[in-house]
Amino acid sequence: MAQQLIDRELIHQKLKEHFGFSSFKGNQEAVILNLLSGRDTFVLMPTGGGKSLCYQLPALMMDGVAIIISPLIALMKNQVDAMRTFSDNPGIAHFLNSSLTKNAVQQVREDVLAGKTKLLYFAPESLTKEDNIAFLHKIKISFYAIDEAHCISEWGHDFRPEYRRIRPIINDIGQAPLIALTATATPKVQMDIQKNLGMTDATVFRSSFNRPNLYYELRPKHNVDHDIIRFIKQREGKSGIIYCLSRKKVEELAELLVANGIKALAYHAGMDAQTRADNQDAFLHERVDVIVATIAFGMGIDKPDVRYVIHYDIPKSLEGYYQETGRAGRDGGEGYCLTYYSYKDIQKLEKFMQGKPVAEQEIGKLLLLETVSYAESSMCRRKSLLHYFGEEYAEGNCGSCDNCCNPKPKVEAKGEMQLALEALNSIGDKFKIDHLVAVLMGKVTALVKSYGHNKSEFFGAGEEKDSRFWNAVIRQGLIMGLIDKNIENYGLISVNDKGRAFIDKPTSVTITLDHDYDSEDENAVAGGPMKGGGAADEELYAMLKDLRRSVAAHNNLPPYVIFQDPSLEEMSIQYPITIEELQTISGVGAGKAQKFGAEFIKLIKAYVEEKEIIRPQDLVVKGVANKANNKIFIIQSIDRKMDFEDIARAKNLDFEEVLSEVEGIVNSGTKLDISYYINKVMDEDKAEDIYLYFKEDAESDSLDAAIEELGSDYSEEEIRLVRIKFLCEVGN
Repeated sequence: MAQQLIDRELIHQKLKEHFGFSSFKGNQEAVILNLLSGRDTFVLMPTGGGKSLCYQLPALMMDGVAIIISPLIALMKNQVDAMRTFSDNPGIAHFLNSSLTKNAVQQVREDVLAGKTKLLYFAPESLTKEDNIAFLHKIKISFYAIDEAHCISEWGHDFRPEYRRIRPIINDIGQAPLIALTATATPKVQMDIQKNLGMTDATVFRSSFNRPNLYYELRPKHNVDHDIIRFIKQREGKSGIIYCLSRKKVEELAELLVANGIKALAYHAGMDAQTRADNQDAFLHERVDVIVATIAFGMGIDKPDVRYVIHYDIPKSLEGYYQETGRAGRDGGEGYCLTYYSYKDIQKLEKFMQGKPVAEQEIGKLLLLETVSYAESSMCRRKSLLHYFGEEYAEGNCGSCDNCCNPKPKVEAKGEMQLALEALNSIGDKFKIDHLVAVLMGKVTALVKSYGHNKSEFFGAGEEKDSRFWNAVIRQGLIMGLIDKNIENYGLISVNDKGRAFIDKPTSVTITLDHDYDSEDENAVAGGPMKGGGAADEELYAMLKDLRRSVAAHNNLPPYVIFQDPSLEEMSIQYPITIEELQTISGVGAGKAQKFGAEFIKLIKAYVEEKEIIRPQDLVVKGVANKANNKIFIIQSIDRKMDFEDIARAKNLDFEEVLSEVEGIVNSGTKLDISYYINKVMDEDKAEDIYLYFKEDAESDSLDAAIEELGSDYSEEEIRLVRIKFLCEVGN
């Protein structure tokens, strides 16, 4: 007990000395004590929970060198840079990977052998190299740390096969305590990690996955580009990440943001390595505010002051979603997680799975269903997320998600669910969702007719409801596990035993209805409240941020490595004017105070002396330009044969809004020639088919009737474009 007490006193002393913190967060202290005692340790801790400290502090305190296995070069570099700011010894931390020259590798090895280095970072691929293994045989290893350990599991969202080789290599190099850390792991992934690393006897430390500072919101996918621009404009100067599914969308959106005066860059795996590195660097060093990226931009980012994460497309797993949203507010400050959702995106992701091995499809399907369930559920987002990770959230209302702050309207659908299941049970398991919907609504399609389902007792039994409603009911049945999707014959659905039990004894089923975002004020702040920083003196805080940016540029480091936002906020409240006072600020250790403190002290001292009364300046937030009076611009642009996408970009509209504007212009009697655009974006035969429909078959210019008659081979946009052409040529 006495020894434990000494250890505790010592680690608190070292925590303040090296990192400037007076206390540990969550399980950090227990994890560190466990590792210092030489026991294998398994750490489940959310992003922003302080995982890195769990191995950084023991590494500084133990004899020998800690071997840190990390999946990305960028992540290693960030961590090494950060560790060097805590010490006067630049050799305190190093990495060995493919980015180093032969001379640089030699320098690293000399520092390690001379005893200067306490943390040595490897990628799993570098660890397997014979010369590295031979080198590691020469040194005393304090412990091994496996960061982002979920990479070991094929059920994890970033599966890396090379992680499977770590245990045999450790056995070869020599035994030492092992610590595995991950920010996202379901019970299944946890078991997989422990089994593969041979650490089933490890002490497990599981922190709460709740991130109380994050606000979760899902919005219907409508006017997305316009909505995102408005959202960012309302948070001017704040850092954010936007995730998109495709590389094309990443580039288009980054371009659109720049066109609207937002400092943004793109990032995806299709770019060359140098461009990716430069763009990431620009984001870390605050030369741009926004990175638009695919999920390739993930684990390599360790920026604590990201204030929002936007998902343009729904992620394919909740683990991925949790990991990506977890990039926001890692310093404990504001973090807004905004996701745009459309079931069409789910269908896209399902299509991508086709052609993959059945086992992989099975895993993908299960993960995707969890995502759909989360997106469409009307329960607290936080409760849903934590449940997925095996954690109970007891609060009735979290106060920090859209479902809790703005409860969506729900309708009872017990009878409709029973009807849908009975109809599906009747027709059998050889049909897709759209066929079942057609039967329920009484639509005679070729397939309905050929199977005689137009004579079924269920034909037209649900005609009072529209297809959108029935699709929602059926999706809810899938989510509730009442309906199965056939994996081998993809898309075919059937009622399972649980569904048949529901038919016999139905229970309450509520379907969540979408918000009507069309009625929202264009310049209103959607969603949750915007939280300001905690700084008492906003003017000083802004000056400190500017100084931090300049000091960071001089030292070629990201600004957050100098001092994090919470430390600057505290400085603007406490006004420290000596190095000793600066060291009382949270996050400012002796090393940082000596290395970077002088300029900050000088600024604060001058500010305190010169200002008798300080009035915090209101942050000026730029509004989005008024989008009215687009008519003349659109007419002139079409006369100049300008692409609709370019018109949209120029007027900060999305494509749907441009189409609506053009329809309004044409309906008011103005003649426009859009043939140039139709010829560019549409197949000639398709355009002719649609034109002939309006000319010969249509009873009116009804869009719904046209969509129904022409079928799924023609998109709504294509039909609307040709309808505009037809009305101009015939009616105007």
